[in-house]
Amino acid sequence: MTRRMLLQAPPEPIPARTIRIDASTTPARLTLRVLTGARRFTVPAAALSISHQIGEALVPVLIGLAIERAVSTGDPAQLLLWLVLLAADFALLSFSWRFGSRLGELGMLVVQHRLRSLVAERLLLRSARTGRRSDQPGVALSLATSDVNRLSLAVEIGVHPVGQLAAVLFGGAVLLTLSWPLGLAVLLGAPLLLGATELAGRGLRRRSGDEQEAAATAAGRAADLMAGYRVLRGIGAEEEASRRYRSASRAALESTVRARRAEGVLGGVMDLATGLLLTAVAVAAALLAVAGRLGLGEFVTVVGLTQFLVDPLQNAAREAGSWWATATASAARLLELLPESEPTESEPIASVPTGPEPPSLPLRSLIDGMSAVEIVAVATDGAAADAVLAGIRAAHPDALFAPHASHLFSGSVLENVRLHGVDSARAAAALTAAGCDELAEILPGGLDGDVGEGGSSLSGGQRQRVALARALAQDAPVLVLHDPTTAVDAVTESAIASRLRSVRGEHRTVVVSRSPALLAVADRVVDGLAEARR
Repeated sequence: MTRRMLLQAPPEPIPARTIRIDASTTPARLTLRVLTGARRFTVPAAALSISHQIGEALVPVLIGLAIERAVSTGDPAQLLLWLVLLAADFALLSFSWRFGSRLGELGMLVVQHRLRSLVAERLLLRSARTGRRSDQPGVALSLATSDVNRLSLAVEIGVHPVGQLAAVLFGGAVLLTLSWPLGLAVLLGAPLLLGATELAGRGLRRRSGDEQEAAATAAGRAADLMAGYRVLRGIGAEEEASRRYRSASRAALESTVRARRAEGVLGGVMDLATGLLLTAVAVAAALLAVAGRLGLGEFVTVVGLTQFLVDPLQNAAREAGSWWATATASAARLLELLPESEPTESEPIASVPTGPEPPSLPLRSLIDGMSAVEIVAVATDGAAADAVLAGIRAAHPDALFAPHASHLFSGSVLENVRLHGVDSARAAAALTAAGCDELAEILPGGLDGDVGEGGSSLSGGQRQRVALARALAQDAPVLVLHDPTTAVDAVTESAIASRLRSVRGEHRTVVVSRSPALLAVADRVVDGLAEARR
């Protein structure tokens, strides 16, 4: 209740409208859809922003009226009345600013979360359908973070610039009542400034897109360098890899400097044009006052309004132009990714077919018919293996699955193997069965040595053996192994296969693999392709 009263974000993600992407979507259209993607927040936020800006514009108007009707007449009752009205105006504009800004920020975060989820969904969809990643990890990360952040700024265009333009219109209307040439200058000058912003922002859009692309390239280069560091170190290519990263990083820096320079030029030009317009209005008002065509209170109102209008007029032109330019540039980059992953409507990842229909019923009868000590090998790979694994998971959700690509946690080898209360004897037997004996002599610190983040201190084969030992140590009633020995040599693979039965004891084991060594120790070998087609 308190969260709602204070307009605070709820603990759970807020549902957001689906942002439609289709073949006809252009960067400008996508930016407009993002701008209107959280209307339940941005519409009231825009209303509060208008209330705040008009409240700000009312301050010089109220002061001018107080001078005309209270100070010049010496009426204390009138003075008290205008002071009360001025205090109420400040209370209104403060309330509007606090909650309007909060609502606008909340709306932007809601859309940002929806966009980031959409990008992640499309990446996963494409990976599931093609079986590969077409982008470097750093590039995908840049799209899902930096580009999404910039595109979501479009939401703010529907909040603060709207209030600022409302203040300009209100100020121009007030000036029209005092002197029509002054009001006309403001009302005609504002749209001209906004039009000039759109023209001047084209260079910033281009440079912003170049900046994001260069940053994504540098991030991807860094991710590749870290992922392959062991290989680079082994062949002595660290210096060349570092040189290439420095080159990409320098290009990203230069692109960023060019983009910031373009943004600075755009802001400077708009500030200069706004300043010249409002200075001309102030000078004209002074001349009218000298000529006796404006009273003291009216002159104070014109000068106060002119000073106030500097901020909303400059910010409306600068922020709207800058946000629109950077948002459309990031939208163009995102559109290079999103249309490739049809369908365009949001759909659950689990519904994407990655191969034949999972054969849950045949596999259920297959596993249920296994004896306690039996090892069954399903000879298959690729999409058929994925289908078989999905079928086993559907038939036996309580089975323990050891995937081909296993992740290790930071810590020692023993800490990775002794999960869920595995005792020392069981861990030692599992390490021996998985061929991890040599790690005690190779690793600094032996089995108590740190494997690094994600097992980065180990080779691919060592990581695979530790992951296999972790699975074997769990002593699960049904264990499903998927290609557990693809990264080890033939001698080690044969040794692991021969120890598999002893370490599993009186439990059922399913091995999904085409490895001859593993197929040779199995009690039964099942045609995985035939199972996947059932």
